[in-house]
This record gives sequence, C-alpha cells and structure tokens, in this order.
Amino acid sequence: MTTARDIMTAGAECVGADESVLQAARKMTELDVGALPICGTDNRLKGMLTDRDIVVKVLGKGKDPERTTAGELAQGEAVTIGADDDAGETMRTMTAHKVRRLPVIDGHDLVGVVAQADVARSLPDPQVGDLLEALSTD
Repeated sequence: MTTARDIMTAGAECVGADESVLQAARKMTELDVGALPICGTDNRLKGMLTDRDIVVKVLGKGKDPERTTAGELAQGEAVTIGADDDAGETMRTMTAHKVRRLPVIDGHDLVGVVAQADVARSLPDPQVGDLLEALSTD
C-alpha cells in the first residue's frame, strides 16, 4: 500500500502564525513554493497560506502585507492527511475539500506536504483524471 508518507515532499517549512505575510512571501520565494503551512507557537498546524491568498486577501483588499499576519489568513481547521493513510485516501480528501495541497501529519507533527502532482504520480490514470476534474470545477 502506498501511503501519504511515500508520496509527500518531506521537510515542509512552516510560516509562523505571528509572522507577517511579507515574511511569508519572502520565504515562499526562497523555497520556490506556492504555499506554506501556518504553524502556531505551539507548533501545531493552523492552516495553509498560498500565494493566491496573499494576492487576493491581502494585496487585492489593500491590506499592508507587513502588518497582516499569516495567522489572520488561517481559516478554520486545517485539512490534513495522516502520514500512514493510503494514497487513495489522500485523493479522496483532496477531492472532498477541493484542495491542491495537503499537509501530512504524524500525530500532531507536520512531516510533509502532498501536492496534487504527487498524487498524480502515484495513482492510476483514471483516478488522476477524476482528481483533476474535481479540483478544476468550482
């Protein structure tokens, strides 16, 4: 059985909930990624911050990225997948919640992120098509 741990990108870095969106954007640039997990001071996952969130929810609304914190953009409980959940469950979770990236947790610890491309590489073509279709429709 292929698990989330098998297909994830390990070593995901968090942006602190109290860090500015500007700091988060700089970190995204340094890491060449389009999303970062948001972690609280308790090291627990609070959500995901995407480059689109920065553009739409901060810049597009005229907010100051230096004064807006990443934690302000974390909405509700983060959608995650367990490290030992199978790849099919990862696909079902992404489809059900219409997310392209899933933080992977082991207990309460963030151990990686599974992206849509990771799932696509690990599943048979018909399932990948279903995932892409589900994530592409609003």
